[in-house]
Amino acid sequence: MKVVIGEDEADPVLGISDLLIHLSSEQLEKKLKDAISGEDLNICAGTFEIESDDEKLKDKVKENVLTILNSKYDITEEDLVSSEIQLVPAGRARDYGLDKSMIIGYGQDDRVCSYASFEAFLDVEAPTKTTCCVLVDKEEIGSYGASGMNSNFFENTVAEIVNLVDSFSDIKVRRALANSKMLSSDVTAGVDPNFPSVLETHNAPCFGKGVVFMKYTGSRGKAGSSEANAEYVAQLRKIMDENKVFWQTGELGKIDLGGGGTIAHILAKYGMDVIDCGVPVHSMHAPWEITSKVDLYEMKKAYVAFLTCI
Repeated sequence: MKVVIGEDEADPVLGISDLLIHLSSEQLEKKLKDAISGEDLNICAGTFEIESDDEKLKDKVKENVLTILNSKYDITEEDLVSSEIQLVPAGRARDYGLDKSMIIGYGQDDRVCSYASFEAFLDVEAPTKTTCCVLVDKEEIGSYGASGMNSNFFENTVAEIVNLVDSFSDIKVRRALANSKMLSSDVTAGVDPNFPSVLETHNAPCFGKGVVFMKYTGSRGKAGSSEANAEYVAQLRKIMDENKVFWQTGELGKIDLGGGGTIAHILAKYGMDVIDCGVPVHSMHAPWEITSKVDLYEMKKAYVAFLTCI
């Protein structure tokens, strides 16, 4: 169940109801993947009827909800066709653990990466090479769409820059992309003693050990994988060690069990050097995800070192 927890007492709190365990005998017979379908995740938005003497109104609860949406947010029923409204746990991130060494919060698998990347980009004042921080979405559905990495917006941006600093040609754009180096900021699964069977513990990252470099990704074997070449990995090792960045290596679970992909392969098609680099996460994709403060700190240090020394 995903619930919005308002940051302010005046914020609305919405939710998706759960089934009473005493009535769940049939539900418990289903496989976990079939127990809850997306079409059954209906939001409870209100129960009060609108105050009206109009007998033609068939659904006064709905009319009351629409009236509130219109008065508070200037949203009409027709606006819902084009709107992008999502129900998510919106509570603030909090310290986690008795020693407060971790962070618990919604959506950290993307937010820690965006935060560390942008902060590092701002900290590097005079890089010797052109640097950029690219923030994209739609990664979980294949990075499609105008704002996903599979679109041509990044390539088009490089082309525009080439055109401004020199006369444009396709080969110059291709050379610029091929000569680039990239850290694909993404997370991986950390060693969790509650679920030891899904990880190969000798090749899995742990909390508190630093930023994680994933030489390869992919799923069920290494299908859809992007694998960094040995020379690039060695170059990054040298940069991290010289800048006293604590780092570790890892993979996303046992190689034949599941796994997953990132956007690294999309940039690799240009011929640029790219590797996945992020932090280990517990409870990934759950309403509340957990990360280590040490790993987040080292991730930002790694990004600063990369932008400064690459």
